[in-house]
Amino acid sequence: MRIISLREKVWLDGSPAVSCLEIPRWKRFLDIACILLALPVLLPLTLLIAIGIKILSRGPVIFKQERVGHMEKRFQCLKFRTMIVNADTSEHQRHLSRLIGSNLPMVKLDMEGDARLIPLGWLIRSTGFDELPQLINVLRGEMSLVGPRPCVPYEHEKYLLRHKQRCGTLPGMTGLWQVCGKNKTTFEEMMKMDSWYVRNKSLWLDLVIIFKTIPAIILQAQEMRRRMK
Repeated sequence: MRIISLREKVWLDGSPAVSCLEIPRWKRFLDIACILLALPVLLPLTLLIAIGIKILSRGPVIFKQERVGHMEKRFQCLKFRTMIVNADTSEHQRHLSRLIGSNLPMVKLDMEGDARLIPLGWLIRSTGFDELPQLINVLRGEMSLVGPRPCVPYEHEKYLLRHKQRCGTLPGMTGLWQVCGKNKTTFEEMMKMDSWYVRNKSLWLDLVIIFKTIPAIILQAQEMRRRMK
């Protein structure tokens, strides 16, 4: 029996659409240009957050976690550590399994409060500042500014073949799902958005998503603050 490659099996319509799986040059150019333009703001902000984490919690500032990226390749995703060292991940795995197997909105576990968070960890997470170290992943070519979020291996193992369409492009720091109702859409709706982006990505679409990211983050931070009161 012939082994079907990811390039052949990920498309629901039966068309391999190999060209969609390739990373266009404009994407790399846009990533580098945006990072360079934002560097004067990002550098002091990153330094401030790093110092804050070091003061508020014992342990490393950067948290490394294996994620699944383009064409199902594994890489070490970087984040600012917002949880206590050696935090138990079993509850997150159970929470994720419930969301995948149901029609419930993809609400993050810490939206209801999480004892594993360090002081002000909720603020760093709700504003998306914990993702800033992933700019290094972008510079390495492991991620892009825009794309489906990089999932953890135990999540990827639960995917059906149609869900793996999202691995047809570089994972992103932000994406279509993040700016279109992140905590209000179901797992299947998120998968459809990610798959649609893979097939329809363009320079204009990436620019629109980037500009919509800041308002989306502000709304998410406000929602999380209301829930924690």
